[in-house]
Amino acid sequence: MSARVLLHFHSAAGPASRRHAHQLASLSQAARLSEKKLKSLLYPFSDLEAHLSRQVDQRRFRLFQPNMEDLERAEKLFTPSPKHDILYSTSAVHADHMPELTQPEVCFIGRSNVGKSSLIRALFSLAPEVEVRVSKTPGHTKKLNFFTVGKAFTLVDMPGYGHRAPKDFVDMVEPYLQERQNLVRTFLLVDGGAGLQKLDLVAVEMCEEFGIPYALVVTKIDRTRQGALLTLLLQLHDFIKDQTSTCFAQPFIVSSVQYSGIHLLRCFIAHVTRNLQLSSKPT
Repeated sequence: MSARVLLHFHSAAGPASRRHAHQLASLSQAARLSEKKLKSLLYPFSDLEAHLSRQVDQRRFRLFQPNMEDLERAEKLFTPSPKHDILYSTSAVHADHMPELTQPEVCFIGRSNVGKSSLIRALFSLAPEVEVRVSKTPGHTKKLNFFTVGKAFTLVDMPGYGHRAPKDFVDMVEPYLQERQNLVRTFLLVDGGAGLQKLDLVAVEMCEEFGIPYALVVTKIDRTRQGALLTLLLQLHDFIKDQTSTCFAQPFIVSSVQYSGIHLLRCFIAHVTRNLQLSSKPT
C-alpha cells in the first residue's frame, strides 16, 4: 500500500452567517498601527530576526519581500467589486465533477485541524459574502471546494488529511494534483506548534512525485513561542533545501487570528497566478 494512502483529507467550507471584515484585514486599517506593529503584521519574520545568529543568512527568509505598493495592488484582487465577483463556485468529490476552468488555480492542503479553513477565511475577509465554515470537528466535510476570484484565479480548499478524512481521498486528490493543468501552486500547511508530521511528509512526497510547485505555510504562529517558531523555520529551510526540488525556498508564517502574514500571502498568490508583477524595489 502506498504511503500516501495513509492520508485522509478533510475540508470545511459551507454556508454560515455573514461576517464583517477583521479590523486588520485591510491595509488602510492596518496603517493606523505603529510602524513596528505594522511591520510585524505585514512581515512577521521581522519579529524573529533579532534572535537569529549572525551566521544565519536572513535573506533566505525574505526571498519574497514585496513593498507596500505591491501589497496594496494584491489587496485589490481580494476585494470584490461590481466587475470583480469573489464567490464560492462549486464542490467536487471526483475528477469528473471538477469544473473546467482555464484561469490560474491555487489549492490549500494540510492535516485536519491545521487551520486551513481559518486561513482561507482570513484571505477572503474583504469579501464577506464568501463564507468559509470553520468547524470545531475535524473531518466535517469531504469535498474539494472551488472559490473564484473574478477572472483572475480560483482558490481550491482541499479536504484535510488525517482524522476522520474520506476513505476515497486518493480518487479525489491524486487526479486533481496530477492532472489539473491550470494548477500553478499548492500551499501545504504545517501546524506551527507541531512542525512537520509523518502525514505532512507523505503530502510532500506526493507533490514532489508529481512535480508540483508548492510552498509551505506555517499556521497558528500566535500560539507558538518565538524560540520554537524560529527553530521550526530553520529546520524547514534545511528540509526544503536538502530534500525537495519543487518547493518554494521561503516558508511563509501566518496567524489567522492576528492576521500576521495574511497580506504577504495574498500578495504571493497574486504574484504566482500572474496577476501581479512585483515592483523593482522591494521593502
